[in-house]
Amino acid sequence: MNIKLIKTEEDYELALQRLEDIFDAEPNTQEGDELEVLSFLIDSYEKKHFPIEVPDPIEAVKFRMEQLGIKQKDLAEVLGFKSRVSEVLNKKRKLTLEMIRNLHERLNIPTNVLIQEY
Repeated sequence: MNIKLIKTEEDYELALQRLEDIFDAEPNTQEGDELEVLSFLIDSYEKKHFPIEVPDPIEAVKFRMEQLGIKQKDLAEVLGFKSRVSEVLNKKRKLTLEMIRNLHERLNIPTNVLIQEY
């Protein structure tokens, strides 16, 4: 096992290649241990160099609606009146704390996504 920190793009590519080679390694073996350490190092490098931005709250709601097959009219019970749903989805009205709680509970959207400015 020859593991080192991933500092460059070349190191990253080599680590990914090695990970692919040992991907099916059995746990509690030398390769299994290498797989775990290498996975951690790759994850750390990716979080630093390829961060994933938190999505816009309204875009997250629209995306989740699409995933669940929910129409605007179905959100009326979550956000209030049908007209309020339209205002929120068109960014003419801000989400209230109650709306955020309801969206989190009913659509399972993380609150840290919903509380962002937009």
